Amino acid sequence: MSPAAPAGAAAVSVAGVPVRAAIVDLDGTMVDTLGDFLVALRGMLHELGLGEITPEQVAQRVGKGSEHLVAQVLRLHLPAQQADALHPRALRVYQQHYTQANGRHSALFPGVLEGLRRLRDAGLALACVTNKPGMHARALLERKGLLEFFSEIAGGDAYERKKPDPLPLLRTCERLGHAPARTLMVGDSQNDAAAAAAAGCPAVLATYGYNHGEPIRATPALAYFDRLDQLPLA
Repeated sequence: MSPAAPAGAAAVSVAGVPVRAAIVDLDGTMVDTLGDFLVALRGMLHELGLGEITPEQVAQRVGKGSEHLVAQVLRLHLPAQQADALHPRALRVYQQHYTQANGRHSALFPGVLEGLRRLRDAGLALACVTNKPGMHARALLERKGLLEFFSEIAGGDAYERKKPDPLPLLRTCERLGHAPARTLMVGDSQNDAAAAAAAGCPAVLATYGYNHGEPIRATPALAYFDRLDQLPLA
């Protein structure tokens, strides 16, 4: 993995704010993983004898971790009490299917590889923080050729709480050795923005992500980008 930028390295200005590190989200920001989720969820539903699910229904429910995703999908097909009772088994079944699907039905968003190179070459320390389980996150980053960019990787099981709680960002800032105010959060959703705001990190948001089906520009951020390699750096 690439080493973190030295503490004395010059700060990079992003939309007028100086930063020394960047925390980058995974699903919906770097990789379009909707196909992976769809295949895994359909496999889970079929194995449990439940109904179908559409890509639109999946896109509106990803982003808060596997537990939340499975719970919400079950409630599309069952009353709340039945869905909650089935959840532990469904989550195990889902994880089995996701392990097989991970990275096989997904693709990098345009400009991601070039954008990460640009951030790294500018001297920023890079970390990936995602609500996806750590084993799946690392496997996906490796399969998509992105693992080398990150000195720190934190999945949704790395800490006691997930985004939108600020804890994963705060702990990652500590590990990177940079203050939250100098650590950029690069994401695609309200979860990323809320975690960044609570942690004290400036945030930039992708316009192409999932964000629960809601327009991302309604979420306050330092800047928005259509491609990661077009993020304004100075």
